Amino acid sequence: MRKIRWTLAVIAVLAVIFTACGKKEKNGTQGKARTPDEIKENGEIVIGVFSDKKPFGYVDENATYQGYDVYFGNRMAEDLGVKVKYIPVEAASRVEYLRTGKADVILANFTATEERKEQVDFALPYMKVSLGVVSPEKSLITRESQLKGKTLIVSKGTTAETYFMKHHPEVNLLKFDQYSEAFQALKDGRGDALATDNTEVLAWAVENDGFKVGIESMGNTDVIAPAVQKGNDELLSWINEEIKTLGKENFFHENYEKTLKPVYGSSADPENLVIEGGNVQ
Repeated sequence: MRKIRWTLAVIAVLAVIFTACGKKEKNGTQGKARTPDEIKENGEIVIGVFSDKKPFGYVDENATYQGYDVYFGNRMAEDLGVKVKYIPVEAASRVEYLRTGKADVILANFTATEERKEQVDFALPYMKVSLGVVSPEKSLITRESQLKGKTLIVSKGTTAETYFMKHHPEVNLLKFDQYSEAFQALKDGRGDALATDNTEVLAWAVENDGFKVGIESMGNTDVIAPAVQKGNDELLSWINEEIKTLGKENFFHENYEKTLKPVYGSSADPENLVIEGGNVQ
């Protein structure tokens, strides 16, 4: 009888374990998302940004986060009345940081695609973007067809990776986790060209002699927006209202003047990039 009871107890424990595993597999290891009130109570908002993607999110020589996304993040924290903690993310880890609750918001040049909308909730957009290709001037790539059989550098988890895997399987992709690694590979000659958001390749080409953006726009024109954990409606609503309010101040044009214009100069038109109040023109 004692053996039977022991066996039944083991079966019961295993049933609990398998049930828990089943739930974990179904729902994932999702961490608890915080509401604006909980963030205020804690006194700090956690925002995921890039640390190596100048001029959008990067760490300067004083170990301080800077860039277009960071300028926006600072204002969000100010209007919430809290401090801001920036944590570095990579393109492929942005969804995971929200899903696990490690970040309240992602402001990492995050393009709002239909696939990503199934995993996170995007707020109103604050920037327009399409894909661009940068390559050495001496062997400039000016058409997508020129990439056939060549090595194209992309970062994992980006729209560039998705676009070329879907539309150009004949192109050899060399993939990196970090943007800094990808651009260094181009400088080292490990690839024929690099593809990412046109806003980024334009900025990089300005600061790197011998390289030029031969394809300034390809694929669809998309938007960049803040993202929160799926179902975090309270924080999403707060961010949407924040973007609408900031639009009345022309805040994102101010942001452009402070963070992007010093890099782009006359090579870009802010009206082709900036979105005010979440209204795409």
